[in-house]
Amino acid sequence: SVKSIVGISKLKQSGSSVFVSNAEQKLGLGSGVVITDNGYILTNQHVSGNKFSNCYVTLEDGKIYDGNVVWSDSNIDLAIVKINKANLDYLELGDSDTIHLADDVYAIGNPLGLEFQKTITKGIISSLNRTIKIEDETQNVYMEDLIQTDATINEGNSGGALINTTGQLIGINSVKISNAEGIGFAVPINIIKPIINKLISEGKFDEAWLGIYGYDKEAIPYLDSNLEIENGIYVAQIVPDGPLNGLDIKEGDIITKIDDTKISKMNDLKKYIYGKMPGDRILLYTERNGKEMTLEVTLANKVV
Repeated sequence: SVKSIVGISKLKQSGSSVFVSNAEQKLGLGSGVVITDNGYILTNQHVSGNKFSNCYVTLEDGKIYDGNVVWSDSNIDLAIVKINKANLDYLELGDSDTIHLADDVYAIGNPLGLEFQKTITKGIISSLNRTIKIEDETQNVYMEDLIQTDATINEGNSGGALINTTGQLIGINSVKISNAEGIGFAVPINIIKPIINKLISEGKFDEAWLGIYGYDKEAIPYLDSNLEIENGIYVAQIVPDGPLNGLDIKEGDIITKIDDTKISKMNDLKKYIYGKMPGDRILLYTERNGKEMTLEVTLANKVV
């Protein structure tokens, strides 16, 4: 239901604010998707802000609610916001692992606030497992395993829904290449299903943390043209004093498997760790110069 698509702003917006120059930048106007009947809303982190911050959520009837960011991850530009409201229409989650090239999709959002709410554009899935480089003021960020679509995604559509022909949510519209027409991207929904399931069943999500920054083979060409990996995750950085401190793992190692799950994409790793609890022990399988190693790791609690 299009009633599940909401507007999100970091500042309270008045009806005429849309006509302010660069309103979406000044007010942080964006979109969100209601994913449970009791007020959990999925959006982009750059729309809602960081964990523990506040934003304003405008429902389909125009009523505005205070939103609290209960989870966020800047690396995949996703966040979950909670509002104090029950009996909401929400979108059913689809399966982003079973989508195919040329499937019809629809992008829905609130691109410029209430005046143009519920903008719907149609397109197809143009590519899967896309990696793009985003340059911001302080660093280069590589977003991996994205769904590429030619459905038009305006800036304010960010955080809105990418749905399939049966109306299921398969991705969150995240970024748009500003100098390329007809190219939009969405983060596949399956990556954060473990988080959503825990919020529904327990009303909270305690995030487990492995303490690495890594890249899969799709991002490697951006980093080092001479480096090639067949499968697995390239360990780019190990967080000091994190769960891997003191263990035999270093930058340049390849993570191939966690427990019994093969890891070939960063989203595979994130999804698996999201499904764990702080304090859980995992077996991490790595390779270094062709030599295989197994490490037992106790996951930490990600505080922020």
